Amino acid sequence: MKVLPEDVRPYKKTPVFTEETVPPGLLRQHTTKEGAWAKIVVLEGRLLYRILAPEVSETVLTPDRWGVVEPQVPHEVSPDGPVRFFVEFHRVPGE
Repeated sequence: MKVLPEDVRPYKKTPVFTEETVPPGLLRQHTTKEGAWAKIVVLEGRLLYRILAPEVSETVLTPDRWGVVEPQVPHEVSPDGPVRFFVEFHRVPGE
């Protein structure tokens, strides 16, 4: 699993989503903006996180395991039953 670079800092956070309130755009292929990293934090339950390029991989995120989204890398998520999670966006300060 990827890790956030040491020089990035959080700048925005989504509301907490559930399996019923997750925006449809997160359930299909999408990317972050140039220079934007993201941390997917699961508060309860399980969330499937799929990286779609350059190599396809799937990871189950839980409260003990969060996911990292690299800038502009196609990905999607899928609830695995009841879940509560949020996404925190990071970037290098000043960029």
